[in-house]
Amino acid sequence: MDTMLILAKQILQMFLLAGAGYLLFRGKKISPEGSKTLGNILIYAALPATIVKGFLVERTASSMLGVLYSGLGAAALLLIAILLSRWLFPGDGIAAFAAAFANPGFFGIPLIVASLGSGAVFYAACFVGLLNIGQWTYGVSVLNGQPILQGLQPKKLIRAPFVIAILTGLLLFFTQLPLPEVLTGALNAVAGLNTPLAMFTVGVYLAQTDLKHMLGRRVLYGISLVRLVLVPLICLELLTLVPETLHDMKLVLLIASACPVGSNVAVYAQLHGKDSAYAVEAVVISTLLSIVTIPALVGLATLIW
Repeated sequence: MDTMLILAKQILQMFLLAGAGYLLFRGKKISPEGSKTLGNILIYAALPATIVKGFLVERTASSMLGVLYSGLGAAALLLIAILLSRWLFPGDGIAAFAAAFANPGFFGIPLIVASLGSGAVFYAACFVGLLNIGQWTYGVSVLNGQPILQGLQPKKLIRAPFVIAILTGLLLFFTQLPLPEVLTGALNAVAGLNTPLAMFTVGVYLAQTDLKHMLGRRVLYGISLVRLVLVPLICLELLTLVPETLHDMKLVLLIASACPVGSNVAVYAQLHGKDSAYAVEAVVISTLLSIVTIPALVGLATLIW
């Protein structure tokens, strides 16, 4: 029960940040072009910094197994979400993107820290990294109605900021190369921009949305049902197969997979000239509903595990 209350409180705090973004846009302190710039900062700086930071832990036998198990688990859970969303939303690139990819980097990490402590973020690093690689490649392909494999271009993939971040993080983890304090301080500062900027962006997008129209769109509730309930329940069932000794890792992966639609769907929709208003609506509706679904899923997991 305590964990559920902590999660609900943290989610409400994040909505306050979205409200700040809403007011800043309405007050003409953030322009539409400025919101696009915020998206670039998130994709090219804040999220990569968060991924690298997640790998800055002591290398032990336990942590090495944690990298292996969390990486394999993240890959399996993401693949399930992608295949299920592709099957349920054929011909709707934004819906397929939105239902497949959660928001663990912006939304999940604060919840993980609040419920399990900062050390548990280590288990989320692979999930965040792999998810963003998926968005950068497969997600862009499905968004643009291209063949699935068209986005999986080796040259494009190796230049993706998230791939660079994962490789950098793994290098630092395995070599245990000490970083100067000034560098780790800067890394922490940039990573700290993640959630505030992401939620500001959601608020900015919300300020440009017709709320009445949004609340009446049934497809948005279908996307939320898949993203917030169907995918996490499948993940919950699969995670019961993981030994109880890895309880924290299981809970981290569950929270990551149960997060609402990632705000990057709106960022990518805007960057690629797609229906960003539709993408924003999917983010907003699922984020609102996640106030109930995430604590409920975590509560269910504590009963089953």
